[in-house]
Amino acid sequence: MATERKPFGADFPPWPEADFSVFGEVETKPLSKIQRYVASFMARNWATIPHVTHHDEADITDLEAYRKAAAQADPRIKITPLAYFVKAVVACLREYPQFNASLDGSGNNLVLKKYFHVGVAVDTPNGLLVPVIRDCDKKSLSQIAAEIASLSQKAREKGLPMSDMAGGCFTISSLGGIGGTAFTPIINAPEVAVLGIARAREVATRAVDGGVAWRLMLPLDLSYDHRVINGAEAARFCRAVADLLAAPKELA
Repeated sequence: MATERKPFGADFPPWPEADFSVFGEVETKPLSKIQRYVASFMARNWATIPHVTHHDEADITDLEAYRKAAAQADPRIKITPLAYFVKAVVACLREYPQFNASLDGSGNNLVLKKYFHVGVAVDTPNGLLVPVIRDCDKKSLSQIAAEIASLSQKAREKGLPMSDMAGGCFTISSLGGIGGTAFTPIINAPEVAVLGIARAREVATRAVDGGVAWRLMLPLDLSYDHRVINGAEAARFCRAVADLLAAPKELA
């Protein structure tokens, strides 16, 4: 007779209960509804998906120069670096379709998607939200930038309906505006990968003439589901993203 399988976590010890006021003054604040919602899904994703994080970096010296020159030429054009990141990711999803996929409920079949919807993590006063930019392969940099700005503002001021956060193929979580050198982003199931981006920094490199050249390097942190993606594939994908970011004219 087959033994009944216990649900995941059934053998975990109970969460420790403590009266923290014994040790000093405390204040108890309830988590927001969004924080509770996100926490439950992030805990599930971290506990059930075998995460591996691959770290690399992209030289975005030329990208920043190109982006700023475009803004000076036409002040009406406001394209943030994030729009370039989205375009680079979409190009690589085409080249590496296993990243644009999801495991079905049984875990035995891989669903390869023929559309390109990219989620962008947004920090709001009430918690983290991930609006989805749809059909990024069919949109220009300026269209993607405008949509990111619009959805981000909506997320921070009003919140987002589930329809604005559903259907993503891949997520980008950028902390570059805040700081950090690297982190391990948690995969947004049922996606199979997420790209984390930390703050770019000036790095001294060897110039062609043997001297020193300062380059603007962007840390990339790719977390992936090891059931679907292996380490070599992750390294190739991350390097492909970095190569595209180093050649901004290919993304325009």
